[in-house]
Amino acid sequence: MNYSEAISWLYSTQTFGIKLGLENPTRLLREYLAFPRHTTKVIQVAGTNGKGSTCAFIDSLARATGSRTGLFTSPHLVSYRERIQVSGQQMPEETIAKGLSELRELVKDWEHHPTFFELTLALAMRYFYEQECELIVLEVGMGGRFDATTAVPSDVAVLTPVDLDHQQWLGDTLTAIAGEKSAIFREGKPAISAPQDPEAARIIEQTANQTRSP
Repeated sequence: MNYSEAISWLYSTQTFGIKLGLENPTRLLREYLAFPRHTTKVIQVAGTNGKGSTCAFIDSLARATGSRTGLFTSPHLVSYRERIQVSGQQMPEETIAKGLSELRELVKDWEHHPTFFELTLALAMRYFYEQECELIVLEVGMGGRFDATTAVPSDVAVLTPVDLDHQQWLGDTLTAIAGEKSAIFREGKPAISAPQDPEAARIIEQTANQTRSP
């Protein structure tokens, strides 16, 4: 497939809708050899407001210190290439076409076909691996607990302000939503939170205590 054909195929996978859960993205990352190198640090950013900006700030700061960075964000404004960047440079069209062609072949017989978001994450993570990124910044697509990005082992979890969103998937209360988003915290790994509504802050503190996250 050329770039145009590859993007058309990828958009056709949107008919598979949203599937929350880690089994499919974990399998996809494993079979596509797209997990990060053991020396690569990963920062995962969840929340309701300001995720994209926060990811951009982190990426910019890291690049200013000389780090080779991988940035994964969504959605894009103009070009699909905006979603996947290495050290501020968007992923080349020919590399996207090659990667999506490989992914189409890999998943063609899967009973549970990966979603648009899962395929984009796998494409990004394989590219970051090949580009030998030292730091990867991942923006959560929705929620946190069962978002595809949570299949990637992270070293730091970041929460931007939490509010009511995607209630049909995440719950009807701020307490429920904060629980879903703070579920990105990893055992013993640092967690950073913006100032939060007291209801959300209470749940976030409980999660950090449970995971022993400083």
